[in-house]
Amino acid sequence: MIRDEIKIRVRYSETDKMGYVYYGNYAAYFEVARVEMLRELGFTYKKMEDDGIFLPVADFHIKYLKPAYYDDELTIVIKITDMPSSKIRFEYETFNQDGVLLNTAETVLVFFDGNTKRPCRAPQSIQDRARPYFS
Repeated sequence: MIRDEIKIRVRYSETDKMGYVYYGNYAAYFEVARVEMLRELGFTYKKMEDDGIFLPVADFHIKYLKPAYYDDELTIVIKITDMPSSKIRFEYETFNQDGVLLNTAETVLVFFDGNTKRPCRAPQSIQDRARPYFS
């Protein structure tokens, strides 16, 4: 399993009239977590896209437990629990600064060849870097 965590401070513009983080913003928070996790592993979306490999989201599920508010410091714990193949699954847990679990979520992204416009296997370099975490 690969695990990482990032911190995000809730900005005023991300809240609704009730003062809660607007539900759609969590998808953006999770994207930040994914991008940073891949960067920690030595990959960037830009480099993959320059190489013709894209990662569209195929599935997204979230379970909301408690709201987050303006100026909360959120910790997003992100995990990859399965070896990447033609898809990569990320699991998320979002906590506030008091350690309260706010939501759990999952996204599945598909490796996509920009030339053939078809799904493809994860690049060998990603498989090689991920393998030690799943041995």
